[in-house]
Amino acid sequence: MDLWKELGEPKLIVAPMVDASELAWRMLCRKHGAQLCYTPMLHSSVFVKSEKYRNESLQTCPEDRPLIIQFCANNPKTLLQAAKFVEGYCDCIDINLGCPQSIAKRGHYGAFLQDEWPLLAEMVSTLRKNISTPVSCKIRVFPEIEKSVKYAKMLEEAGCQMLTVHGRTREQKGPLTGVASWSHIKAIREAVSIPVIANGNIQCLNDIWRCINETGCRGVMSAEGILYNPALFEGTLVPVWEVALEYLKLTDLHPCPLSYIRGHLFKLFHHIFAVSENEDLRQGIALGKNKDTFLETTLKIKERFETLHQNGASWSNNNVSDDCNVHLPPWICQPWVRMAPELHLEKMLRLSNRAKEERLNGTNEKENVQSSSKRELEGDTEDSEGVSKKKQKKMAKKSSANPNCRRNYISCAICQNPVGLKCEYKFCKLCCKAKCIKEVLDCPGHRIKVATRKALKIETMQTEPIKT
Repeated sequence: MDLWKELGEPKLIVAPMVDASELAWRMLCRKHGAQLCYTPMLHSSVFVKSEKYRNESLQTCPEDRPLIIQFCANNPKTLLQAAKFVEGYCDCIDINLGCPQSIAKRGHYGAFLQDEWPLLAEMVSTLRKNISTPVSCKIRVFPEIEKSVKYAKMLEEAGCQMLTVHGRTREQKGPLTGVASWSHIKAIREAVSIPVIANGNIQCLNDIWRCINETGCRGVMSAEGILYNPALFEGTLVPVWEVALEYLKLTDLHPCPLSYIRGHLFKLFHHIFAVSENEDLRQGIALGKNKDTFLETTLKIKERFETLHQNGASWSNNNVSDDCNVHLPPWICQPWVRMAPELHLEKMLRLSNRAKEERLNGTNEKENVQSSSKRELEGDTEDSEGVSKKKQKKMAKKSSANPNCRRNYISCAICQNPVGLKCEYKFCKLCCKAKCIKEVLDCPGHRIKVATRKALKIETMQTEPIKT
């Protein structure tokens, strides 16, 4: 608990987010109640080799404390080298063991190390023994609570001084994210003696206190929730243009890539852009070439909605896109609630069936047009300008061809996308994944292993002794 006291016993924490928790955003969140912030995940190997990467990625200032710097790694020596560079610039160094993205799988780090316990123990103990800065870890859980507890205790024994637990498994991401398990987090918190931070299901201020009461954790971390509402920790209903203008001013003090700024503005204005009448505003951010354009669009949003906000205008979400669950007026900062995985799969199936019908109808129309053209060509040897029948056929063939298509491909059996060349079911990757999840199948061609993982889970449950 010494580390927790050194950090100021924070309860409201901003998560590490790639390309999203840069210095300007951290300072905005601190202004609105954040008590502890993480840097974006830094790649330890690149951090050691590239001075340019170190200078660009590690930005901080005296007001940016307490601060935790997070690294991803799969080599204890490289991780230690990277940690040596940042001693003195932060209050703790965190090891990312929770990233579930494809890039983490390719790079062999994050959540794709959670089965390699000896390596993880060596990484944690190497840092703990060789640097003066405290060491923490951010993890995801296993499907089984008991295995998740063993995992956390192993990291504690290796020297981890604080643990952030994201209550989702490695497979729960993107449209299949689902609800985080606070039961897993509570079991881990009760089993270890080090401070535990809870991560998952934090969309509003009430969620924070509910999570702390249910899990008993020392603090709560927010990632996606705070991107849509940087005033989440205050629990206030802030107009989107206010925080957007604050953030743009902070980027003047703490410059960052334009892509970071665009990404944050898209999150803040997400609900406004979901309304079809505001497509012009969306294009202002999407096509903006500089911060001046972003500022101009933000001021247009303020001009369009400020009067409605001041007058307390009522709002109907009938003209909002289906995937945007709006409960407050769209000009108010609020969370984006993801669709449940089951509903997402049903939606994708409906879209696939609709695409298949449209493709079949389009094929029939195309055949009719071609047949009609052929009859017309056969009826006349030359048109009014003296073009021969052979020339007309050649011209018609050229006009119907797609100039951007370099080769023929087989369409997916459900939608119009190209099939995977090695897919057993002759589907594109998206349709194949939906089929495998629904029917519990594997597809070696797309490297989808739903059945294999389920079998491994059952085997593990059967072989591991159950404590009573």
